[in-house]
Amino acid sequence: MTGDIFDDPLFTAEEAAEQVGVKVATIYVWVHRGALTPAGTRGRHRLFRLSDVFRAESSRDRSRRKRAVAC
Repeated sequence: MTGDIFDDPLFTAEEAAEQVGVKVATIYVWVHRGALTPAGTRGRHRLFRLSDVFRAESSRDRSRRKRAVAC
């Protein structure tokens, strides 16, 4: 089956964060909040599909960010 979900390469949190352009801590925050689920493990490392990471990034709540206050 071409394009099957099992054909997607898996990335560590560090690799996925670099690909998406976020901090590694952000990946773990998404996991903690339930927005991202690891696709597997390699040793003690959680592995993620980039499609899942990009989906979590595109749906994150930007309204919670602190905004600069005009003086």
